[in-house]
Amino acid sequence: KKRKYELGRPAANTKIGPRRIHTVRVRGGNKKYRALRLDVGNFSWGSECCTRKTRIIDVVYNASNNELVRTKTLVKNCIVLIDSTPYRQWYESHYALPLGRKKGAKLTPEEEEILNKKRSKKIQKKYDERKKNAKISSLLEEQFQQGKLLACIASRPGQCGRADG
Repeated sequence: KKRKYELGRPAANTKIGPRRIHTVRVRGGNKKYRALRLDVGNFSWGSECCTRKTRIIDVVYNASNNELVRTKTLVKNCIVLIDSTPYRQWYESHYALPLGRKKGAKLTPEEEEILNKKRSKKIQKKYDERKKNAKISSLLEEQFQQGKLLACIASRPGQCGRADG
């Protein structure tokens, strides 16, 4: 006789697209969230302790299988391109330094306002302290200039319905 615990379900094969998540009832009456399509994820920038929700643009590498790159399938540990805008905005407001700008490029008035705002002595001192360790690697700087960052997915989209990393 076939048993309930022997059943296998088809793989989720999560793709990039407007969010589509199915719930699956599993052992013990619990729920799993099977992400069939995702377009955003919550990614953390470890060295800066900054986590932001951002758009997933593309799958660029997967150690386990090239087929998963070709079909743009989101799985744990695959390398994706994400939109760098939220991180750039955070960096510029936190350190008051431009990031990922072309040399000699003009800033819009709002961005100019954020970077060169008049600050009180105490606040200015705080920003000067921060600027001492505001250096980021040239490789990361390059990615910011292109507007896309490389990130690794740490969650399991087919199990928890999210692509975070």
